[in-house]
Amino acid sequence: MSRILLGVTGGIAAFKALEFTRLATKAGHSVRVIQTEASTRFVGTASFAAITGAPVLITEWEPDALRGAFPGDPAPEHAPLSHLALVERADLFLVAPASANTIAKLAGGHADNLLTAAALACRRPLLVAPAMNDAMYENAATRANLQTLRDRGAEVLEPGTGALGSPGEWGVGRLPEPAELLAAVEARLGAAPGGSLDGLKVLVTAGGTREPIDAVRYVGNRSSGKMGWALADAAARRGANVTVVAANVSLPRAAGIEYVDVSTAAELGAACAERFPASDVLLMAAAVADYRPASARADKIKKTEAGETLALELERTDDILSGLAAGKRSGQLLIGFAAESGDGALAYARDKLERKRLDAVVLNDVSRPGIAFDAPDNEVTIVTAAGEQHVPRATKAAVAGAILDSVLSRRSSSAVRVES
Repeated sequence: MSRILLGVTGGIAAFKALEFTRLATKAGHSVRVIQTEASTRFVGTASFAAITGAPVLITEWEPDALRGAFPGDPAPEHAPLSHLALVERADLFLVAPASANTIAKLAGGHADNLLTAAALACRRPLLVAPAMNDAMYENAATRANLQTLRDRGAEVLEPGTGALGSPGEWGVGRLPEPAELLAAVEARLGAAPGGSLDGLKVLVTAGGTREPIDAVRYVGNRSSGKMGWALADAAARRGANVTVVAANVSLPRAAGIEYVDVSTAAELGAACAERFPASDVLLMAAAVADYRPASARADKIKKTEAGETLALELERTDDILSGLAAGKRSGQLLIGFAAESGDGALAYARDKLERKRLDAVVLNDVSRPGIAFDAPDNEVTIVTAAGEQHVPRATKAAVAGAILDSVLSRRSSSAVRVES
């Protein structure tokens, strides 16, 4: 399996890093741990050492009994520089929890302790999992520092929303759960439990369409594109050739993924119709408008012209999913998404699955707090002809991994049917 270097910084969430280490070693990964001095005030080095079977390092000045090797690997004959040796041998460097202070240091290129020095020397994938008070996370300085890390190629895992370290506090800033951290690590390594997407062409739609009313107004929805972005990133990390048809999405873009920008439902439909025939999998995560204004004004409608009320005549947009499904070739998979609310959502998703001849429908209840549009988390039910699979609330990156696992399962069963 893989060699994971874990950096632990000061914060109450450090206890989750201990459970992550247990899960990672149980899954067969080899783990080495670097702690900051502040983190030892929350979790001691002996706890990590007992789980990993390797000494924990805090400073560059302490000797490493394994001389930079990971458990199970032979130690080199000489003692190398620890901040260089560990990241050279690691397949991935995860900083979890990443405090606001350490994030600021990483963004500034500081190397004032073993963890930040190792990060500066790291040529491997770097994953940063922020954990802090919501006021610190939402501060403009922290947001700018995280964006700097993203721009340099680091993957920043979205924190969860919920109870924080201080009694009675609630907000964004929770470290993802240990299982979610492991899923993100394995997805980045291409070692996710569901397998690889090597060589597959995956088409993802993301965001929400906007249907113009006049030169400045439109009919739209609140989709941010985060779920589609998470699916695209996860598929790319598993080896797929990914194209994203992005409807009005302003999120950061990843290298190696092709993005096609569209605005309206008609533009999204045309882009999908052009690219779907060559695709193996379509993940239709975009929120596509069901209706659009029957006519759009080229100029701006003035209030003095419209009066006290403004009536809009709406017409149905084309059913993109049904049209693509009608032309689906053998072996292709078409996954639809349904954002519903309240009673009857599951019945609607199953009807959509059958009526549009889809391979699966991913259902989420947007009326539930914390998992609606633009939220970092999601909770879904994957509906197939064989039944339903509930994916509990987790970060959208973790949910994306579960959806791709289902896609691979569907593809495997499809291949068996074709061969027989």
